[in-house]
Amino acid sequence: MSLNPATVLNPIFNALDALIQNYGVYLYLVFVWLSLLVIAWVLSGGLRRKHSQENPVVVVPGIIITMQPPSQSPTPPIIGIEVDQTWWNGDDETTD
Repeated sequence: MSLNPATVLNPIFNALDALIQNYGVYLYLVFVWLSLLVIAWVLSGGLRRKHSQENPVVVVPGIIITMQPPSQSPTPPIIGIEVDQTWWNGDDETTD
């Protein structure tokens, strides 16, 4: 059994070809009138959503991710401390 789509759908295509060949003009007229009715329905508001009067406010939660360039942190300030050398070397000036 061949499952080739062309051979499986061939009877359907033949039926559609025969339908269009015999009733093509009538099908065309029906589709034109239906399309005009659909256009009139859409323009009259047929596709608008019906809003309920109970809760007119809609809250949509979302996450917003923004990309920022990497910030260059400033170098920390250098705090200079002057050390008294006499305290560092010792207070007693006497050496033996």
